[in-house]
Amino acid sequence: MVSKPFALLTALLLTLGSLSTSFAFPNLQAPNGNLLRRQEVEDSTASQAGGRPGQGVDPPPPPGPLSFTGLKLVNDRDHPWRPLRNGDIRGPCPGLNTLASHGYLPRDGVATPTQIIKAVQEGFNMDNGAAITATYLGHILNGNLVTDLLSIGGKTPKTGPPPPPPAHAGGLNVHGTFEGDAGLTRADDFFGDNHSFNQTLFDKFVDFSNRFGGGFYNLTVAGELRFSRIQDSIATNPQFTFKNVRYITAYGETVFPINLFVDGRQTERKLSMDHAASFFRDMKFPPDFHRAAQPSSGAGIEQVIAAYPWLPGGNADGQLNNYVVDPTSADFTNPCGLYTFVIGSVQELYPNPTGILRRNLIKNLGYWYAGGFASAGCTELFPYGQL
Repeated sequence: MVSKPFALLTALLLTLGSLSTSFAFPNLQAPNGNLLRRQEVEDSTASQAGGRPGQGVDPPPPPGPLSFTGLKLVNDRDHPWRPLRNGDIRGPCPGLNTLASHGYLPRDGVATPTQIIKAVQEGFNMDNGAAITATYLGHILNGNLVTDLLSIGGKTPKTGPPPPPPAHAGGLNVHGTFEGDAGLTRADDFFGDNHSFNQTLFDKFVDFSNRFGGGFYNLTVAGELRFSRIQDSIATNPQFTFKNVRYITAYGETVFPINLFVDGRQTERKLSMDHAASFFRDMKFPPDFHRAAQPSSGAGIEQVIAAYPWLPGGNADGQLNNYVVDPTSADFTNPCGLYTFVIGSVQELYPNPTGILRRNLIKNLGYWYAGGFASAGCTELFPYGQL
């Protein structure tokens, strides 16, 4: 059974989406592994939020729900699509890429958690709790906690000086956190490019939509495609890992397009291939696109899991077709297990923080916990004390 906090988590643990430049950091998914592993919204807005490189920022609390949470035209005059400029950053998540290309996020692809939470609510009508939980998870693991800036793609000096190793502020492309193996339209990290749109995989997306969804991507297609992509990785990627954070995001990303990429005026939750290509490939809202008619997150994930129940694990000993279940991994039955796992991962990244970094870690961990894990009854942990 999928708990409410996990439904929230899987939502923007994917605009967070078909979550991939990888850096030389080990995979976060190893249970006890070493974790070495803005010009619009507008430019003026971006310059006011977040710190300049080298400047410490006191991170504000996350924003609350929108004042109006209904159907709304979002591909509007105030948010025109624009092509990438030299230096603009995009990453593995088609949702965030689209928001940046339309100016809901800074067009350069570097944003604060506050900007991301506001953007995914305004542009997609993402549930507020889901937005907070997933955004702060990505920020804590991959953002610059001193400047309060996160790259939606690869590592960049635009987020400021990196923290001391083993932390990296590497952005959402870092393998094994948001980005992970068996993505819907991105290749596994093992093959060298885990963040760019992959036409071959999108062709498979279209093929499965034709075979199982009558030309549309729906929950039936999602279940079939999720299982098939797992099998692909088992057979071709000797380093395939599918556990902890990635186990959760992999199932979340399958329902994300159905809940958030389908025009809110449609009563049937199914995504056309033209609209899928617009988001996944072109990073663009379809013409006259209206966001979801009500706040949405992980609806339907139970159906995807039920189609082909699968346990977390990975290929063992660097061998193909050698999938071994990991009983220590977090899964959908125990949200507090994921919370505890990530806290341990953060402690590996930041073993002895001091000053502004320690303060900001304490605040960001608190925001993340309150976003979803508090309502699950998880005991809040304070690895760096309290303010």
